[in-house]
Amino acid sequence: MLTNMSPNKKFQQPNSNQVKYVFYKKSDLFVLLKKIKLWPSRTGLLHGIKSININGNYADILLHCGHRLSVKNSKNSRAARWLRNKWMVEACQQCAVPDWKLDKYANTNFK
Repeated sequence: MLTNMSPNKKFQQPNSNQVKYVFYKKSDLFVLLKKIKLWPSRTGLLHGIKSININGNYADILLHCGHRLSVKNSKNSRAARWLRNKWMVEACQQCAVPDWKLDKYANTNFK
């Protein structure tokens, strides 16, 4: 078990001196999920994605906390908008998303 994980870490805005990552705003949801490996829940929690199995226009997503999701690919979906606008509150305690992944996501820009 990694000791640098803090599941209760609040989502913070990036510092100006850190590296920035760029994605296009209107990219497909599956492209974002494959790169970022994070899923926003409707309650504001940010879950870690364990695996993604894409079947045409749908994907089966397995989260680190054990939940399974079936998701349709859409550029304007709730999950895509929440990832682009960073409307999450905190990370899931069961998924134990590492601090470096949260920091990398906080430094991501969408153009």
